[in-house]
This record gives sequence, structure tokens and C-alpha cells, in this order.
Amino acid sequence: MEMSSEQQSFSSQMKTESVERRTANYKPNIWNYCFLQSLTNTYDEEKYRTQAETLKREVSCIFDEEKDPVAKLELIDCISKLALSHYFEKDIYETLNTMVNVNNSGSTMEDNLYRTALYFRILRQYGYAISQDVFLCFTDDVGQFMTSKHLDAKPILQLLEASYLGMESECLLDTAKVFATENLSANHEFISLPCPLHLSVGWFNVKKHIHVLEKENNKTNKSMLLQLGRLNFNMVQAQQQKDLKDILRWWKDLDLSENLIFTRDRVVESFLWAVGVASEPQHESPRKWLTKVIMFILIIDDVYDIYGSREELEYFTRAVNRWNPTEIQQLPESIRRCFCALHDTTNDMDLQIQQVKGWDSVLPYLKKGWADFCNALHVEAKWYHTGYTPRLWEYLDNGWISSSGPLLSIVVLFGVAV
Repeated sequence: MEMSSEQQSFSSQMKTESVERRTANYKPNIWNYCFLQSLTNTYDEEKYRTQAETLKREVSCIFDEEKDPVAKLELIDCISKLALSHYFEKDIYETLNTMVNVNNSGSTMEDNLYRTALYFRILRQYGYAISQDVFLCFTDDVGQFMTSKHLDAKPILQLLEASYLGMESECLLDTAKVFATENLSANHEFISLPCPLHLSVGWFNVKKHIHVLEKENNKTNKSMLLQLGRLNFNMVQAQQQKDLKDILRWWKDLDLSENLIFTRDRVVESFLWAVGVASEPQHESPRKWLTKVIMFILIIDDVYDIYGSREELEYFTRAVNRWNPTEIQQLPESIRRCFCALHDTTNDMDLQIQQVKGWDSVLPYLKKGWADFCNALHVEAKWYHTGYTPRLWEYLDNGWISSSGPLLSIVVLFGVAV
């Protein structure tokens, strides 16, 4: 005799109530929704955009007026640190192409460590295949960097920054890193570089670089660059505040936080992660997509690690793999709502990507990303429930997927691809 839908629901509720749920004792959300929605910023007005366009034209002229190669490299470096590179891509690449062609046509690098390290770092940063051999002239017969009592911290800091752009098996850059670190430590200068530029999130350092530029502002081009840096920072912040308000409304409309009391409510933190990946104003949609995906990653991770029973995780994993809401009838309401929200949000994201990018549907790739992620989490959950301790290779082979890296990479690729 088959059970009715009401009997199945009652049976499922009884099973749910009998499951012993764990807790991670997450701290409550510290952000006040009403306060964040009340934020205002006048830098989204048209007059500031007009002012920025004027400053961009003036800064662009500097590339033609400046003849000193080192000054041009420093200009590009400063533009990058102020998160203005997307405004001057054409100027930057024309300048660097000219420098590369000049050096490839027979001109040699000057015997100047600061210039060489800056040249190497900027070219590597912008994707040029420059060899580590440019540093050979600063090494002795056994490949060690030669010290000089005339060297101050500036070239050593630049060498250290350059060494972080080394690739696997580039031993000379490994040697450079050791040399620079020891040299700066011996002279108590290492505190000047708390985190290399290459390992930093560029947008979150902009304010610091603005303050540095204010102290050394004694040139016309630096003055215009400083004005543009300040203005752009405020304009971008206005756009990001608007994006955050939209995301918070989306999260509130989902009405999941009241039902998913076992998981983390970290909308603002997720948005800040997305800002670190794509801070530019033109990446409004990717920021929102990425924030939504991060939120669901946190929720689903807690479903597998904390809340779900072994049987419930089987059902949930099957539902994600088949991308079918009818597969979740045996699950408790909280997990059902989680899957339905994930299903609807991902489908909606696919439609938005089609509209914004003009592409065909990318839903198959998004579905596979979520399926791979959940399958990897399911493997870890089975390890936990059976008391199995994986070998290192097993853990790493599964962990690079359960860490959500591939899933986030798919979203970033779809979001910022031109």
C-alpha cells in the first residue's frame, strides 16, 4: 500500500526531527541591513564623470610628452597601483611595445638594478615574456647577487617585488628573493614591504597608494594622476555601494537566513571578496554573480559539513547532479529551500549572462561546476561519516574541487570575458 503525499511528508518530518544536528557556533551577522541601504554617495553624479574624462585625457598626454623610459615605467606603475590601468590600456601597451622593440633591436639594459627590476616587473605584470636573464649582469660567477655599499633600499625593494613574478624553475629569481629579503632584513627595511604587490588585492591597497602619492607629489603629472586617483576611488566606491544594496535586497527577498540558521550569513564579506576579483565599474554584473555564487558555496558547504545527515546528503547530491527540484522531496525544508534558491538563481544568472554577453546558454557549464563541487563535498562527508582518514594524495585530488576554486573560476571567466 503506497503512502499518500501527506504521509510521506510526515514521515520525512519525523526522520528530520530524529537527526542529530551539529553546529559550528557561527557568530551572527554584524551588518545592519537598514544602515547599509541608507548609505548615500554623490560621486555617481554626471559632473564627476565629466571631470574624470578631462583628467584621463590630461594623463594620457603624459605618455607622449614623457621621454625618459624610467619615468614612463614609474608612470605605468603608479597608474596600476591606483587601479586606473583599465583607463589607459592602449597607452600602456603602446609604451611597453616600444620599449620591448627597442631592447630587442640591440639596445642593452642599463647597469641599474632599480631600472632593470622595474622594467622586468612591469613587463611580467602586463603579460610580456621577458627572461630572468636580464638580472645576470648583477650576479657573480656562481650566480649569486653582488652586494654594493652604494645600494639603498629602493632598488632592493624593487628586486624583491620582481622576484615574486618568477615562474616555476626560474632559480635566478628565487636567488633574487633570498638576496633581497636578507639585505632588507639586515638593514631593518623589510617592514617596508608587508605584502608584495603581486600577492595583494590591488583595489584594497589603492587608498594606501593615494596617501603615498600625496607625500611625494611634486610634479605636474603626479598632481593630475593624484586627482584622478582620488576621484576614481570615490566614483568606484559609489558604484560598489549601489551594487551592495542590490545584493542585499536579493538576499533579503530569498528569505533564507531565517530558515538556514545553521549556516553563515556573510553577504557583505562575500561581496568584498567579489570586489577584490573585479573592482572596475564596468564589472558590475560579474561582481553580483560572483557574490551570489560565494553565498551559495558557504551555505552548501555548511549543509555537507554541519547540517545534513548521510542519507540527506545522498538525496541532495543526486538532485544537484540531475538539476531536478523533484528529487528533493525527502529532504527537510531548510535544505529544500536551499536547493530551490540555488536552482532558480543559477538559471537566472544564465539568462543574465546571455543578455549581458550576447552568448548562448552557459547553464551546462554552471550545472557541471555545481555538480563537481557537491560531489567533492559528498566525498568528504562520507569520509567523515565512515571515520575514514584519506591519504594526502586522495585529500588533495578531491580538495582542489571541494575548495570551490574550479566553480569560482568558471563564474569569473564568464563574468569578465570580453
